[in-house]
Parts: sequence; C-alpha cells; structure tokens
Amino acid sequence: MLRISSRFRACFDRSPGKFFLLGIITIALCFAFGNVARDAALDTVYAQLHINESLRAILRTSKYYQRNPIKPPYKDQFWETGQRSRNLSRWISDVDGPLGSELSDHEKEMLLSAIETTAGSLFPFLNPAPGEKGSKTPLGDLRRSFTKGSRGIVIPAGGSELQIRFTGHLISALRDVLGCSLPIQLAYAGDGDLPDYRRDALLSLDKTNNTELLNVWTAFDDTTLRLRRKGWAIKPFAALASRFEHVIVVDADAVFLQSPEVLFEQRAYVDNGAYLFHDRLLWQHAFQGRHDWWRDQIKEPSPAMNKSLVWTQDYAEECDSGVVVLDKSRTEVLVGLLHIAWQNTNDVRDEVSYKMTYGDKETWWLGLELAGSKYEFEKHYGSIVGWEKEGDSESEAVCSFVIAHTDEEDKLLWYNGSLLKNKLVDPYGYEVPLYWMMDGEWNKGGKKEMSCMVKGKRRWLNGDEISMLQRSIDAAIGVDGVLARAEAESLAKAKAKAQAEAEAEAEDA
Repeated sequence: MLRISSRFRACFDRSPGKFFLLGIITIALCFAFGNVARDAALDTVYAQLHINESLRAILRTSKYYQRNPIKPPYKDQFWETGQRSRNLSRWISDVDGPLGSELSDHEKEMLLSAIETTAGSLFPFLNPAPGEKGSKTPLGDLRRSFTKGSRGIVIPAGGSELQIRFTGHLISALRDVLGCSLPIQLAYAGDGDLPDYRRDALLSLDKTNNTELLNVWTAFDDTTLRLRRKGWAIKPFAALASRFEHVIVVDADAVFLQSPEVLFEQRAYVDNGAYLFHDRLLWQHAFQGRHDWWRDQIKEPSPAMNKSLVWTQDYAEECDSGVVVLDKSRTEVLVGLLHIAWQNTNDVRDEVSYKMTYGDKETWWLGLELAGSKYEFEKHYGSIVGWEKEGDSESEAVCSFVIAHTDEEDKLLWYNGSLLKNKLVDPYGYEVPLYWMMDGEWNKGGKKEMSCMVKGKRRWLNGDEISMLQRSIDAAIGVDGVLARAEAESLAKAKAKAQAEAEAEAEDA
C-alpha cells in the first residue's frame, strides 16, 4: 500500500491535471480498498491541496465518527459520546480561535462542514425529519437563533390540567408577587400538549405581556424524541430551542422566595456558566448498579465530580433539576446541553437514562461532566421547608413533601413541589410552610407521606417570606378561577360543535 501511495504521489507531481486525477483515484480506492485506503487517499488529497495539518486531523476524526456512529446498547456509549462532544466543542472554538485565523476561507468552510456532520451524527435530533429538506447547518442555525446577551425563563407548560395550573401559579407569582421582569417562554410539544385555549389563558395572566410561546416541535423533529411520552424529557430541548442565551429552565411547580434574576448573579453561575441544585442526601450505599455504571462511564472525573458526595460517599441522588441555569454562549456548556438532550431522546432514555436513575434530573450534571463543561452545584444538599411533625411537635423535625434550596448567602431561594401542602393528595390544599432546615438528616416518607429532616437547626421562615408565600397562594387561587373558566368555555364550545355536527348529519340523513 505504501508503494502504491508513493507512486500515486509521483504521478500527482508530474500530472498537469492532478486535481482531476486525485478525485478519480480517491473514488477508486474507496471501492477497492475500503476505509484504510480511503483515509490514505484523503491524506494525499489534503497534502496536495496544502490543507492545514491541524484541519486534516479534524477532518480525519470527523470521517471516522461518520463511519462509526454511536449505536446501542447506549448504556456503554455515554463516555464515548462525551469524548466526541469534547472534540466538537474544541472544533467550534477553533473556528474563531488561533486555528481559524490560520485557515483560508475554503479551509474554514471545510471545518464548519466537519462540525455540522459530526454534530448531526452525534445528535440526530438536530437533523430534519427523514424525507424532508432542511438546512445543511442546523447547529449553526441553532446557535444563531440565540439572541446575544439575552436572559429569560423557560417553563415546560404542557401536559395535565394540574401542570397547567402550576404554570399559571408560577407566572402569577413571578410577575405579581416577586416583580420579576425577565421574559418567559412557555415550552410545549405540539398543539395536543398545550391546546390554544390553555395557551391563551396562560398568556393572559402576564399583565406585562412579556410571556411568549415555544413549540419545541418547530425547532426539532420529534421522530427520535417522542416528547409527549415523557414530560421531563422536553426540558433540555426547550433550553436548546429557547432564544435566550442565558436561560433558566424552571419546573412549573417551583416556588420562589427571591426573584429568579438573582440566579444570574450567583458566583457559581458567573464563574462556570452552569449552575445546578442538589437533591436530598439519601440512601447511602444503595443502588449499587447505578454507581457501578457511573464509574464505568465517568473515567476521568472532574474537580466538580470529586466534590460530589454521591460520587465520593455513594449517596443515591445528586440533582434536583427543578431549576437549571445555563449560559449557552459558552461553547462547552452548549455542547454539554446537547449531550443532556441526547440522554433524553426516546431510545436513550428508555434504555438507560430513565431506568438507571429517576427521570431527567441526573442527565444534567452527567451531560456537562462527560462533555467536559464546567459546572457547579449549590454548596448544600437539599434543604426542606415545611411544618412540625404531625403528632410530635417536640421533635424539632421539619416535615413536608418538598426540597428547598438556598442562595450563596444561605438564604432561602426556591423550593419544588408547588404551593400545595400535598399535591398528590389534595389538589386545592394550599398552606404556607412555617419552618425550614438545612444540613440535617432526611427521614424519607412514602410516596404520599411527608418526609422529615431532623438533627439540624430548625428555623422559622421570616415575616417577608411568609407574606410572600401567602400572596403567592392568594394569586394562585385567582389563577385557578381563570383557568377553570377557560376549561369550562372550551368544553361548552366542544359540546356545541358536536351538537351542531350531529344536527347537520341528521338533516343530511
């Protein structure tokens, strides 16, 4: 093979039509000798065209990725997907970095093409639906869709009537109680996920008219996603599709005690561009299979990973993904988000992500970790807001169904689980919590039973916090009325339409 290659090179040097011959020989070698000859021929072509050596290495790697795409079983592919993601991130940075300044316009086009083909191979959801025409630069188009410097909140809003109510509660609390001025996008997966009458009702709740709709299906083909099947899965795709460059993804049942704007001011976010919150510290040395898998796929843990008590002490759950804060202007964060989204595609989540762990929550840090992005968690594991233990007011426990989180000054910032005391039992049972605790020990209750934290300092919520939560509850009750009327009007219209159609059919008969 080496002798053949040297003869070809000599022929190229003598031939006035060498570029034409190069193409013919490349095609012939592809058919005759397969991948090894193909790579040798491409190297010859690149050398004869004086292609930058660093670019040549990128092009070879990109071709390898195309020929060897990520395939199931996906359980064994998380690390490899992360390694390819790291290369993709470096290549994107190269375009505007020192390498990009060395490249000719044609070479830069070759680099951009390698980036797009690699991104499409790694993350098929970027590509158009089979049989449909689409852009040849979907990753570039996605990046250009971000409004430079913009900040905003994305709320996954589709699904059940309770989810719609929680979305309305959150909008009302943000605007009318906290005075938050950040723009809001309501994310959903098609008309069936969030019908137009519900959209209109939710939009009407924002008197500042700074809430808009985000149909994720307009950004991504649902063939590999099937987002309607799993409510959690829409979250990373909503973060990607959002026009906001600095984005806060918030579960609809989140309750804030400070305006979300402060999230962008936290040192962890400013320094890293990815700010996450911890789950409860529970079930040490349980779920051994989960830990074995993590250790198999996280082959080179980052400094952030080595701070994790889940990683170092075998606790069960790391992340409460009810609030996630990301800076998509940072290339490594954006590519980490692509890895997160990949974990939430239909095939990967059904085989691995949602079987090894619960829902989307561990995919966030895992995607950032494997893709080589910087990230940081809040400094405390999950806290609690709630009430005295029922029937045992002397225990100093704090009990509820929620996980609470603090800012960097240890002030309550937000908690999950809604304004309801128990959303699984009483969908209209609002109650203001009185106490909170952090860094205690969790006593986990059953699915419909309160969990408690003990062995920590029980603190009263202060007057401002209690007042804020009471006002949020009052606003939520008003929202319930607005949404109930919208549901009733929609039902009445549907009945009237059905009756009119039945009468028309009777007349035709």
